[in-house]
Amino acid sequence: MKMRANWWILVMTVALATAACDDGASSKKNNANNTNNTNNTNNANNSNNTNNVVNPALVRVEVTPATSALQAQETVALTATGVYEDDSTSDLTASADWSSTDPAVASVDASGLVTAVAVGTATITATVDGLDGTADVEVLPELADPAHDREFRAAWVATAWGINFPSSTSSVSAQQAELVDILDALAENGFNAVVFQVRPEGDAFYVSTLEPWSRFLTGTMGQDPGWDPLDYLVTEAHARNIEVHAWFNPYRALVSRTVTAPSNHVSRRFPEYAYPWGSSLLWMDPGAVEVRDHIIDVVMDVALRYDVDGVHFDDYFYPWPTEGYTFPDEPLYQAYLSGGGAMTKADWRRDNVNQMIRLIGEELAATRPHVRFGVGPFGIWKAGEPPGVTGTSQYDVLFSDPKKWIQEGWVDYIAPQLYWPTTSSGQPYQPLLTWWAGLTDDRYIFAGNALYRLGDNASWTVDEFRQQVQIGRDLRPQLAMGNVFYHVDNILTDRSGVASMLRDEFYALPALTPPVVAAVGEVPGWPRVTVDGTQVTVTHDDPAAVRAWVVYTDVGGAWGIHRVVPAAETSFTLTPGRWAICAASLGNVESRAVVVTVE
Repeated sequence: MKMRANWWILVMTVALATAACDDGASSKKNNANNTNNTNNTNNANNSNNTNNVVNPALVRVEVTPATSALQAQETVALTATGVYEDDSTSDLTASADWSSTDPAVASVDASGLVTAVAVGTATITATVDGLDGTADVEVLPELADPAHDREFRAAWVATAWGINFPSSTSSVSAQQAELVDILDALAENGFNAVVFQVRPEGDAFYVSTLEPWSRFLTGTMGQDPGWDPLDYLVTEAHARNIEVHAWFNPYRALVSRTVTAPSNHVSRRFPEYAYPWGSSLLWMDPGAVEVRDHIIDVVMDVALRYDVDGVHFDDYFYPWPTEGYTFPDEPLYQAYLSGGGAMTKADWRRDNVNQMIRLIGEELAATRPHVRFGVGPFGIWKAGEPPGVTGTSQYDVLFSDPKKWIQEGWVDYIAPQLYWPTTSSGQPYQPLLTWWAGLTDDRYIFAGNALYRLGDNASWTVDEFRQQVQIGRDLRPQLAMGNVFYHVDNILTDRSGVASMLRDEFYALPALTPPVVAAVGEVPGWPRVTVDGTQVTVTHDDPAAVRAWVVYTDVGGAWGIHRVVPAAETSFTLTPGRWAICAASLGNVESRAVVVTVE
């Protein structure tokens, strides 16, 4: 019995083993033709499947291109791509439901083809299984790139002694009326800038915590006039498309030493550096760092608090020589030498002025790049430059070096005071202006003209100024880009018809001043323009960055400038025709122009 039982166990063991082997072979045979694992049968359309997930879920829909910019009637084909939880993708363009937030701007058909209809923006949506993918479409206006000849057309308005303003210390309303008369005369005769003296003698024609009110406003230095002339000027000038350039006398402290200066006057703050000069003047020492820093603070205070378009210095640096007076800066020079300095006294003096110019230029470019910085120096740099020129060398007498300032790029422009007629032999106008224009290839020269001399003698006629302006225009390729006339009175009275001549022969068409060098790379976006009959409305995405709208008209297929509209004026009327409208930045850089048709 025992042997039989063992035999049976052995038989059963072999049978079970054989059955197991047969089942495995059968399973392999049945799967021999199944080249794709059954886990992949539901992923037939998922060509990028790598994770072998059964029935991966759709997690998002992506629409490409995500942004498009089209002209009216242009089209773009969008693609809707499904992205699944296993990172696989598939093209769902044909199965998506397509829609537009504004079909009047951009429509879309069932295949994802977008058609630009009208200027504006729209969002296109592709919907699949309740999931949305979107793309933004901007329909652009018709754009053009018109341009016009830029020109600086300015007049100096002197406030020292009330030369041009104010005529008296009478009422606020009378002084305001005087400013309006000045601006109206400039605007009517085609000017686009005023260079207004805001600091004639260490004082202020504006609200200041650094310096006292000018006595030329009230008769008493430090007395509040009851209004802010600079703020009023900026508002009224900009409404007339006239730039305001704040004119500072950096070192002249007083034009009369009989004046009692308040305690916050520069001569009282730094009395050790305030020197009597000549019969009446008081002059601050350019070699004193405290004086230099104070000047910089004063200039930047105005540039940062007021919406001025420029900062301007005239030709007063170290004072003109006066018999019997020697500038008493020897102690400062000896201190410089004791500190290891090695420059000659003349070079040291020039360097003192250079540092003031450089620092102001750098600070303005860094903090107010749209504010133009320039100087109106004496018209002769050195005797013999160019050959044949005689007269005082400011380089050696005033210790100013405007040639260096413009070549170093510290200033945006130089306005040399070329106060001689074209017939002068020792100071010939055309060779001098040509020499100045040859100093730079990326800054500007604005000729300073002695309009106050009109009628003095046979040399100073209206035709003389006609020739001077034309000489500058002929030098435009060398960046001689305009004129500054000293001073405004003969414009106000149109003496001998000089203002009418400028208006009719040179300034008949409007013009922006040249772009400010520090801001030239900042091209603004084009404006948004809508037309309703003959009424045109203009807006901008960044209105605070816009100075004006420049309007061009289509004349026989070419764009010609028509008018410059202040940025605050956002609606105006145009006659039937084709028009192109630009936005001009604070630095006078024009955008591309939007073309519209007025029916």
